[in-house]
Amino acid sequence: MTEMIYCYDGSFEGFLCCVFDSYANREVPTAICRDEDFVPTLFASRSIPTDRDHAGRVYRKVVKCSPWAAELLRKGFLTCLPDREIHLYRLVQKLLREGPGFLGNLSDPVLCPVAGAVRHLEGEAHLLKGFVRFSDLGGVLGGEIEPKNRVLPILRVHFCARYLNERFFLYDRTHHEALFYAAGKAVIRPLADFQMAPPDEAEASYRLLWKRFYDTIAIKERYNPKCRMTNMPKRYWSTMTEFQDESYFKARSSPAAVSIPGAPAGIPAPGTPPAPGPSAPGSVP
Repeated sequence: MTEMIYCYDGSFEGFLCCVFDSYANREVPTAICRDEDFVPTLFASRSIPTDRDHAGRVYRKVVKCSPWAAELLRKGFLTCLPDREIHLYRLVQKLLREGPGFLGNLSDPVLCPVAGAVRHLEGEAHLLKGFVRFSDLGGVLGGEIEPKNRVLPILRVHFCARYLNERFFLYDRTHHEALFYAAGKAVIRPLADFQMAPPDEAEASYRLLWKRFYDTIAIKERYNPKCRMTNMPKRYWSTMTEFQDESYFKARSSPAAVSIPGAPAGIPAPGTPPAPGPSAPGSVP
């Protein structure tokens, strides 16, 4: 079989078409990349058009072999796994060649990286169900996240059920896309550039109340920054109300920032380096 670099449009259907063309043309792709990420090389390359019929045939075949493999394929495509497409291609290739027997062995060299990436995706989505902070922007709830994986398709069911009678959007800063929901309908659309509007007086007050609650419930004798970063990983802090600076609490109609309530005496506010001293060990997130 001829070796080839495949380029596709970045969609899940486009990836499935890469699998289809590989078998149709008896080629083994050494790399599969999105059109915008392709760097011209001396190696042969091919642009694969997206054909829903071809994609459907591949996906139905995977489902027939193993529904769990089909779920791994769908979720694996949302992960931040390096060289994700070629790992997923090898998974499909082995499934079609050997059948689903190897799926019971999580140490299998083909299955292991994909299964691990999917666990990471699901774990991140689970954490974000509690870490997302929405703001009321004129009757529409708006929030931002900065995940490693494309978690919006995973979070869609949770937040649409939770805010069934609301209108909201959730913007993914990393992948430049947003989940929009209104009147029982939800869509995920690309959004290249987005700037959250400043809060009005009421929203600024709610933000302050939440920060005051967070600071007040802290227990001085049990203050442990390492433990906090274990249960609330630091990479999520950039979009969480309780860790923001003064500009986040500035109302749209107010020329000056609203003063931020401080933490109870003896407990450093979030982002303030604690005084040196021993603390209980905690695992790094």
